[in-house]
Amino acid sequence: MFSVTVRDHFMIAHSFSGEVFGPAQRLHGATYLVDAAFRRPELDPDGLVVDIGLAIRELGAVLAEFNYRNLDDVADFAGVNTSTEFLAKVVADRLVERIRAGALGEHAHGLAGLTVTLHESHVAWASYECTL
Repeated sequence: MFSVTVRDHFMIAHSFSGEVFGPAQRLHGATYLVDAAFRRPELDPDGLVVDIGLAIRELGAVLAEFNYRNLDDVADFAGVNTSTEFLAKVVADRLVERIRAGALGEHAHGLAGLTVTLHESHVAWASYECTL
């Protein structure tokens, strides 16, 4: 399996509900380093997994929807703990929508999988992996 990974970051504020979150129940900020790894079993006719420039552009567009936002104010997330794991899936799902819409080029329809990893610090991160 071949893979190409692109990277970006975004900054958010949010709070959590539930005793398990301790002090994170209060409003706090997070800066996530985001990796999006695209996979396919064979290279496309141009010898690529995916066009890196398009992958960077589309990852940036997805992250821009949340950058510098308080996620507690996002209607789609009402009543949801926007954990690192949850956000990894949100980013992956939105990238999949863009892949299916053709935003990463015609050959991106041959992608087999995507893994999105959000690094919340140098010692902790979470990923969401899906097949396409």
